Amino acid sequence: MYKVSELQSEYAKKLISADEAAAKIKNGSRVHFGLGCGTVVDIDRALAKRAKELKDVTIISTVSIREKPFETYFATDSNDQVRFVSAHFSSHDRLMNKDGRCWFMPMMFNELPFLWTNNDNGVDIAFLQVGPMDEYGNFNIGPQVADMWGVLKSAKMRIVEVNHNMPKAQGNQTQLNLYGIDYVVEGSNSPLPELKIKPPSEIDQKIADHVVKNIKSHCTVQLGIGALPLCIGQKIAQSDIRNVEAHTEMFTDAYVDLFEAGKLTGNKSVDKGKAVYTFAGGTKRLYDFIDNNPICCAAPVDYVNNVSTISKIPNFISVNSCIAVDLYGQVCSETAGQRQISGTGGQLDFVLGAFLSKGGHSFLCTPSSRITKDGERESLIMPFLPQGAIVTSPRQAVDYIVTEYGAVSLKGKTTWQRAELLISISHPDFHEKLIAQAEKMGIWNRSSKLL
Repeated sequence: MYKVSELQSEYAKKLISADEAAAKIKNGSRVHFGLGCGTVVDIDRALAKRAKELKDVTIISTVSIREKPFETYFATDSNDQVRFVSAHFSSHDRLMNKDGRCWFMPMMFNELPFLWTNNDNGVDIAFLQVGPMDEYGNFNIGPQVADMWGVLKSAKMRIVEVNHNMPKAQGNQTQLNLYGIDYVVEGSNSPLPELKIKPPSEIDQKIADHVVKNIKSHCTVQLGIGALPLCIGQKIAQSDIRNVEAHTEMFTDAYVDLFEAGKLTGNKSVDKGKAVYTFAGGTKRLYDFIDNNPICCAAPVDYVNNVSTISKIPNFISVNSCIAVDLYGQVCSETAGQRQISGTGGQLDFVLGAFLSKGGHSFLCTPSSRITKDGERESLIMPFLPQGAIVTSPRQAVDYIVTEYGAVSLKGKTTWQRAELLISISHPDFHEKLIAQAEKMGIWNRSSKLL
């Protein structure tokens, strides 16, 4: 550890330009470009200028929150130059994936820090954006801890890009000291990217109503990303539900709504007084709320998403979206056919933890149907998942499934009961067809019909 009097001279010794940092990446390098709003900006631009000389470079990111994909992606055109890997797919990752340039790394999100330091999964260089150094030599890594310490521990070299716009996140393991890094780049202080969430649809509103009526006061809530979870948070804020706590993978504007409505009290038995999260993404309003706010507590994902941690919190409510559900109760939340749409994330972590919580429940939400490009209506509750679809939450773990037609709990139900319940919340146009398919599959008997 450096003495306070030595900090500025040591800082100066480690200070390099973005171009010099990008030059540290050699052919064959495996590098991590950061997490959440902490993915590097200036170093990415600098590396893009070297596009023609790059060969066999792998760029990894976790939950990348940016205005657009990496500049290095636009500057290169071949996986022979640079290939991209994502531990949690974003819209930009989907774009690169469609181009054949980005690959998903499946895992249980709570295990990711351990994964980086084991099984030869480490990186050559870890890059990340941080806040400016304080008088003790500490850089705050901002509202995105998640798996970052696993990345840092595995890296042969650590380089930080300083951004004065990075909110100061309070919490657990949010500080990185000068002695623990190799180089510092003073960035261009880009504003943090804001997530643009579409307004909730009429169907989102109906689904949210079904979820909220199953939520009681004195609960802890985990909300996923998107219009629906945001709508649910707003409806809780407007309801007579009291004493709501936060323990969530992603911290969003919905929790600011809850706080401003006087609902977010932090009065839970675990991490009392704290709204715990592992990364954040939303609007500037959210980042301003997080900045040096002692209520907000960022923590590593192997704690936040740990099933044991979640299960110790009474009345835990987990709410996430999914893409499709089959009549067995298997849930797909990450692929559309064979196309990767989203990452596994912490959905299964929270589904398992919420069920083990005393009084806890998980809710997996989907519209009952969608309109295809051909203008046809397609049921999203289907006899079986289509070929290539990935099971994100296995049927053994699933509790509530919610559509605009209702919420049903599958826990403890037989195969025919599950089919019956799921058909009851499917789009009415598909009831008879789903019943016929369930009979053909041998998991439902018309004599059991309750519809």
